[in-house]
Amino acid sequence: MANRVFRLLSDGDPATGMQPSNLTPPEAFTGDDHKELNHTFFATADESILSGVWECAPCKEEIDSYPVHEMMTVISGSVTLTNADGRSETFTSGDVFFIPKGTKCTWHITEMLRKFYMIAT
Repeated sequence: MANRVFRLLSDGDPATGMQPSNLTPPEAFTGDDHKELNHTFFATADESILSGVWECAPCKEEIDSYPVHEMMTVISGSVTLTNADGRSETFTSGDVFFIPKGTKCTWHITEMLRKFYMIAT
């Protein structure tokens, strides 16, 4: 990708929008809606750094070890994260949060979530 300043847009690329994604296992969805979309605005050649916008229908996953370092900003919707010690925190529109690689948690989207993300492996 080009080395230039760019704006992350909440609807993805102005020409192509957002594309189907399959990061969430089908069995994790908590309803009939299995919608999941993504647009990556930036990726290093080795994909060790990624930045974009992602949207997903309600789902719930037990994550033994979060696979990446990820900083997120919620655009819309809601996600509740429960740490291994049982403490939960809910993030909604405008909230910014970070999950370190290796974190054990429960990821529970309670209403259609759209977020900006910045991932480092």
